[in-house]
Amino acid sequence: MSSAVEESAGTRSTLVVTAHAGDFVWRAGGAIALAASRGQQVTIACLTFGERGESARAWREGRSLEEIKAVRRAEAEEAASVLGATVRFFDAGDYPLVARPELVDDLVGLYREVQPDVVLTHPLEDPYNVDHPAAARMALDARVLAQAAGYPAAGEPLGAPPVFFFEPHQPEMSGFRPEVLLDITEVFDTKRAAMECLAAQQHLWDYYTDLATRRGVQLRRNAGPNLGLASTTYGEAYMRPYPQVTGELA
Repeated sequence: MSSAVEESAGTRSTLVVTAHAGDFVWRAGGAIALAASRGQQVTIACLTFGERGESARAWREGRSLEEIKAVRRAEAEEAASVLGATVRFFDAGDYPLVARPELVDDLVGLYREVQPDVVLTHPLEDPYNVDHPAAARMALDARVLAQAAGYPAAGEPLGAPPVFFFEPHQPEMSGFRPEVLLDITEVFDTKRAAMECLAAQQHLWDYYTDLATRRGVQLRRNAGPNLGLASTTYGEAYMRPYPQVTGELA
């Protein structure tokens, strides 16, 4: 076992693999804050800063590439801190994010280091942003390779952590079905505070607040009347690419 795993023995671990600096906040900020609030370790693998494709305002302001990277890095670090997570930056370059063996190998190393119990990433389909499926494909490939005892990476081989795809920006066009609805009501204020760290994408603050409200309505309708949910409930939606393993249907 690596020292990082030994130090966190007994603590659940979540790994979030995202293409750009803001993705983890909009799409999984509630899940991250919820896990962290329960004392779990959350690590975010941020493959790019979103410096080319998701920083339009900074480009219009005449910022240089390195200046934009620095701004997006600072925003992501602040947002991760608000959520209670740590973030690792790979600076792999966006638009396009290209799957490279060395990048997948770095992800394998991170998987083995943090030994996640849960993995969150993009879905494999998004016709509006090629970087998102690329990140998802690398996240899934690295998970499989990290399980192989013969793969030449430090640390113990991985188990088989369940993977959850978080919701893309235009779900109807991406084949996304809300198969899992997560109640994030108790940490929504934390998610909103993290969103407000991302000044480069301020136009998304209210959009994702509205989405959390709509998913909260669906959550209440699917939960039934007996769970005592708040009248105002916030939710996040996820899909599962692998079967759920269980000894009881619930």
